[in-house]
Amino acid sequence: MSDHSPLSPQALQQLALKIKTWGKALGFAQIGICDTDLRAEEPKFQAWLDKGYHGEMGYMESHGMMRARPQELHPGTVRVISARMDYLPPEAGFATHLKDPNLAYISRYAGGRDYHKMIRNRLKKLGQQIEAELETLGLERPNYRPFVDSAPILERPLADKAGLGWTGKHSLLLNHEAGSWFFLGELLIDLPLPVDIPVQADCNTCVACIKSCPTNAIVEPYVVDGRRCISYLTIELQGAIPEEFRPLMGNRIYGCDDCQLVCPVNGEAPLTQESDFHTRDPLKHPELLTLFAWNEAEFLKFTEGSAIRRIGHKRWLRNIAIALGNAPASQEIIAALEARRESDEVDEMVREHIDWALTRQRLGDYQANRKTQRVIRTVEKGLPRDA
Repeated sequence: MSDHSPLSPQALQQLALKIKTWGKALGFAQIGICDTDLRAEEPKFQAWLDKGYHGEMGYMESHGMMRARPQELHPGTVRVISARMDYLPPEAGFATHLKDPNLAYISRYAGGRDYHKMIRNRLKKLGQQIEAELETLGLERPNYRPFVDSAPILERPLADKAGLGWTGKHSLLLNHEAGSWFFLGELLIDLPLPVDIPVQADCNTCVACIKSCPTNAIVEPYVVDGRRCISYLTIELQGAIPEEFRPLMGNRIYGCDDCQLVCPVNGEAPLTQESDFHTRDPLKHPELLTLFAWNEAEFLKFTEGSAIRRIGHKRWLRNIAIALGNAPASQEIIAALEARRESDEVDEMVREHIDWALTRQRLGDYQANRKTQRVIRTVEKGLPRDA
């Protein structure tokens, strides 16, 4: 199919409404539709790559500008059906976990089941419903393909274009009803459906996210230097974490939510309807020493089906070693670090982080981070339900 569809504009309009209804029934909070024209994004994306802000994420540049050209990624595509699914778990305990330096802070999107496969399956079902609808009308099958953070595609600008929200200064998508606590997915399709109207950007003069970033990774409004971002450092970076960032990471061992926690738009966010996204038991009150003691088999067991698993056991230990180095001095922590240092589950890279942590522990110069204290106060005041 192409822009010259056998369906009348009125029939396409009705189909678009049905797609949104089906999407809701499949558990999506919102569905929007846009065309494939992202030319305005290409120079911004290229400038970001040119500055090296993608760090070790080679996949960001390996596909060139295909990311901004969905029609090249899936030939025949004329529309992108963009979907969002809320993930904020109940009893998120943001402030509770940030406040206690002996607990681990894990980004709240990662506490439950990995979203990739689940959302892709739901998008595939949506495609099948569109297919069935066209078959009842005696029309040829549409050519569609679902994507969830799994291909070279600029999903945030597409969602922005499809009216799911506006891009905040932290570069995440914001929605008045849901804040930024949601996943995105796309269904690329060859039907010329009517497109939605983008939402007016609404950050105004607010710079809370920029001021609160622990490592100053938001280098200017809407631009994140990935190499400084704790999510990048704890998840994407393969080797040693630069020493300058280690004290700033606090107890954040997998990702970071600070820029979302201080965002006033997040005050009204609903809890997820998907129990799969609820925080699993071993991560509900995660003590650093308990997590650090997991051997590889335990790590794989407790993170089965979770996004956390992708970093592997060694980087898990690397990240926790830093958090232990940032915790108040304790003989128990020193003993755990020394024991782990001699274990055959660590390599030179992990050992180097353990040595750093031991030095910090022996110096005993623990200080609560002022920026983090501000974030905690903001959460307790602005997000009391989730604090």
